Amino acid sequence: MENTRTLPDAVSHIDNNSPQELDKKTILKDFLALIKIGIVNSNFITTFTGIWLALYFTGEGLIANISTVIFALLGSSLVIAGSCAINNYYDRDIDHLMERTKDRPTVTGKVAPKHVLYMGIVLTLLGTIFLLLTTLTAALIGVIGFVTYVFLYTMWSKRRYTINTVIGSISGAVPPLIGWAAIDANLHTIAWVLFLIMFIWQPPHFLAIAMKRCEEYRNAGIPMLPVVHGFAVTKRQMVVWVACLLPLPFYLFSLGVPFLILATLLNLGWLAIGLMGFKMKDDIKWSKYMFVYSLNYLTILFVAMVIVTAI
Repeated sequence: MENTRTLPDAVSHIDNNSPQELDKKTILKDFLALIKIGIVNSNFITTFTGIWLALYFTGEGLIANISTVIFALLGSSLVIAGSCAINNYYDRDIDHLMERTKDRPTVTGKVAPKHVLYMGIVLTLLGTIFLLLTTLTAALIGVIGFVTYVFLYTMWSKRRYTINTVIGSISGAVPPLIGWAAIDANLHTIAWVLFLIMFIWQPPHFLAIAMKRCEEYRNAGIPMLPVVHGFAVTKRQMVVWVACLLPLPFYLFSLGVPFLILATLLNLGWLAIGLMGFKMKDDIKWSKYMFVYSLNYLTILFVAMVIVTAI
């Protein structure tokens, strides 16, 4: 009698899982997958940091500029979401060959490809309009990010060259620039340092994924660095990229000594894990360490920028 339900319980169970509600949940899940919500959310943080630091260094207040802040966050998020949707549309012919992408709505057929394309275009246009409500510079940077990701990365370099990771890093580095430009079109040196941090952070982050998913990329015909040149070359390049981050915190000395110490420790910690890779026998395990550290690195670093300027 353990599995016996009372009538009210059974009715409640049916109501809670009605086809309408399940359809809504499925639609939302598919939409979030198409726009790559994880990428949108992470870039939301870096865009806000750019906005926050621009407000801090220009002496402006958050509440006084709340409309600009909202337009910048919405605009950048929509442009990124639109770009990701178009990326899903274009890559639907190879996504079924990879474990992590085989369940995307564009692969399973849940959403018609042309609808994904239209959605990507509409989201990008809406995002650009929102950015135009801040400054022309912010909108132009948003367009540059879109062109780099969709045309230079997705359509041109991703399937041809191992340098595709570096090219894609340009688009991933523009969010803090967009945020800063929305408040101050005359981009300060600090804004460019944020861009450089984001740009240099991405190759070791994505190469760690490429090592873990090496065979999947090989099956899909994508010439990622570990597929073409092997793990040894990939590990060396990852360590070089991480080492390039070491001097950047010193250009942010105006954020204070505590931040400088934290950022330096984060860089040294990542470099130490990187150097461990030359002794570890399990390359995949090492790549997981690098990947997890990279995620925590970026979150801690950018949140810390906001905290030290808010105190």
